[in-house]
Amino acid sequence: MSKNEDNVETAKIETRPDVADLRLWVRLLDCAKIIEKRLRRNFQEQFDTTLPRFDVMAALDRVTDGLNMGALSRALLVSNGNVTAIVRQLHEQGLVTSQLDPEDRRSAIVALTPAGKALFATLAAAHHQWVRDALQDFPVDRRKQLLTLLTELKSHLR
Repeated sequence: MSKNEDNVETAKIETRPDVADLRLWVRLLDCAKIIEKRLRRNFQEQFDTTLPRFDVMAALDRVTDGLNMGALSRALLVSNGNVTAIVRQLHEQGLVTSQLDPEDRRSAIVALTPAGKALFATLAAAHHQWVRDALQDFPVDRRKQLLTLLTELKSHLR
């Protein structure tokens, strides 16, 4: 979308308050999709991996003792089936361990292996840089303002 088209869209938002909320939602979603598409492509091209695999590894990196599959799927807001397939792939690559949960023998606890932690550190650094690259042309003061507004929105939504 050109700068002129953006200005037209902004004018529409101001003159059509009955659709302003929907336009805001669509604009937020568009921005997220643009960045997500770049991340997906970069993970595939540079590391031969996927964003969902990165997300699973990120969730596991945040905990020291691993997560059971239910907690992992809840953390990622996806179904157990989706997580199971990804965990199986990561396990085959030696990036995660899986052992029976001593409190619930029907469930497994999954954790990053040392190789998984090392790869995740590399992926996380690249991810961070890609996000910075995506936002670099947006002025810093506007980023801070946007972050403040989105933080406020998130608290209102909860």
